[in-house]
Amino acid sequence: MCYNRSMKVTYQYRIYPPIQQDFLLNRWLDMLRHQYNWLLAERFDWWEQNRTAVNSCPLICHLPELKNQPSRWSQCAELVILKKEREWYKEVNAQVLQDMVKRVDLAFARYLKGDCNGNRSGKPRFKGQGRYRSFTYPQASIDWIDGNYIELSKIGRVKVRWHRDIPAGFAVKTVTVTKKADGWYIGLSLQDDFEVKVSGGSFPQHTSPVPVASPDLPTMDNTIGIDVGLKSFLTTNEAEEVAIPQFFRKSQVKLAKAQRSLARKKKGSNRRKKAVKRVALLHLKVARQRKDFHYKTASKLLSKGMNIGHESLNIKGLAKSRLAKSVTDAGWGQFLDILSIKAENAGLRAIAVNPNGTSQNCSSCGVKVPKDLSVRWHNCQCGCSLDRDHNAAINIQLRAVGQTVQALRGDRDTEPLTREACALSVLR
Repeated sequence: MCYNRSMKVTYQYRIYPPIQQDFLLNRWLDMLRHQYNWLLAERFDWWEQNRTAVNSCPLICHLPELKNQPSRWSQCAELVILKKEREWYKEVNAQVLQDMVKRVDLAFARYLKGDCNGNRSGKPRFKGQGRYRSFTYPQASIDWIDGNYIELSKIGRVKVRWHRDIPAGFAVKTVTVTKKADGWYIGLSLQDDFEVKVSGGSFPQHTSPVPVASPDLPTMDNTIGIDVGLKSFLTTNEAEEVAIPQFFRKSQVKLAKAQRSLARKKKGSNRRKKAVKRVALLHLKVARQRKDFHYKTASKLLSKGMNIGHESLNIKGLAKSRLAKSVTDAGWGQFLDILSIKAENAGLRAIAVNPNGTSQNCSSCGVKVPKDLSVRWHNCQCGCSLDRDHNAAINIQLRAVGQTVQALRGDRDTEPLTREACALSVLR
């Protein structure tokens, strides 16, 4: 089977290593963590010793011999010396070690130069015990899979729970082993940008749904607008509301109790390790509940077969406000990412629009009606009266299709509209 467009997906599965392999996986993570910290310290040493602002240099000073800047390739070459001095590092797969060096390089590069958009990350931190949780095989193959097992280099055959099949025509590019609070997982990175011959083997394969046609241009008939919020998780332009679940707030009592218990435990004791795991399991449950809710909500919206218009929100900025806990608990960023991916796979569009004024402007006449965040009902002089979030969802729908209120009405008269006419004017 051959696909015409490049598509990358990641499938995650639970693995069940026996005691010996569990010990070996934990040993790998600890060795990788130590080497990660060593290489990061090497980068920091070079940066501190070789950077000086031009206007800060004295006229007469001693200039030490400049050291070569550590790079990904120079630090990869040091792995040969590392294995001679510390032979136990030979236990770790060579490509896994090289991928660890790549992580150091990316973390330091984003700190100094930023990403492709110029956004710089914070200063990389050293990994404490239990903070290095995954490693990656950068060159994997579907041949590693054998029935209910996967063969990991220098680890051995590990049992996997295949809760869903790998789609036909997709090649396994990388395998990432991750340790979570409740056990071990593998993430298979799949890609279909080249022709793959699918042969019948011991592992069943099925076709993954891909878009069969390009998305239609957004119109008033094939597009809906949604306004995400904290009173309701979202409101559509048809006044349909999805209640906000607030998984974190509902778990706060249990979390507070578990964290108080953790604070009483002696550092380094086995009881403290068990208490840490209990707290981690509670956070993991909240994260999974939220993600499941986001996927189900996105699927329900897209089941209508219509494009989705939504606001392009500055979620990081909102997460620093007084509403930080509520915004983080709602998880708008994760939801909009899921919505965008699922819309693309369904052959639809997720259209991000400018959020400026969507709640203030009247969806009937277009006039700005200033109101505070505490005012939850929109009342305009034109006679339009409806819920604030409903009004915003209608404006988002209009912006998603590139329409204006005046063009939609066909005239510029100022005759007042009834509440029913206001809603019907954008639903035709």
